[in-house]
Amino acid sequence: MLQTPSGGAGSGTAARDSGLMSIGTVLNVLRDEFPEVTISKIRFLETEGLIEPQRTPSGYRKFSPRDVERLGHVLRMQRDHYLPLKVIREHLDAMERGEAAPLPVVGRQRSGDDEPEETERSTIARIGRDELLAAADIDEAELREWESYGLLAPLADGVYDAEAVTVAALVAELGRFGIEPRHLRVMKAAAEREAGLVDQVVAPLKRHRNPQTRTLAEARTKELAALTMKLHSALVKAALGVRLP
Repeated sequence: MLQTPSGGAGSGTAARDSGLMSIGTVLNVLRDEFPEVTISKIRFLETEGLIEPQRTPSGYRKFSPRDVERLGHVLRMQRDHYLPLKVIREHLDAMERGEAAPLPVVGRQRSGDDEPEETERSTIARIGRDELLAAADIDEAELREWESYGLLAPLADGVYDAEAVTVAALVAELGRFGIEPRHLRVMKAAAEREAGLVDQVVAPLKRHRNPQTRTLAEARTKELAALTMKLHSALVKAALGVRLP
């Protein structure tokens, strides 16, 4: 069950009594399932029309439990099905209108009567350069610098996968503590080595002709990725000698 924040007198009490939450509280609620979500990502999803939180007279966002539930659906469909935001928005809007709305499939269908019908790997949700700049609240010079260190890279058609928003937001947050992009190259290299290890393990499954085996490969990749991220986090905490949530 969603927890509403504690508040003080006046407008805070009114917000609490009406079940509304601040963006910081929403972040804490979502991070149990989506540890990589950031305030910048939530704001970006608002600008894309995925959510419409209320605003106080002073301009602060206030989210209802329904807003948070919708955010969870959006993040889940991005993470599990790689759906573009436009497709997600249309799907959720149709559901809220009471229409039958099966989860859309993004990707091309294989052709040929001699081959079993099979959906290719879903297209990863993508955003344009301007969208990335707005979501991460950075300027063009910063993005170019980060790209020069390999922290971000556009896809072949010049757009970025949706995970670039999370990367950019985290690089920006670390920068506020004086950690420069050049310092993060070692983290990029470590991430690539971990990804290479996972890919090496699942490569035999990916090459298999059986569609069910390739589906298993994708599930195994997600499972191993989650385990490697947990191990990485635990090792950093142990090295620093700190206890984090």
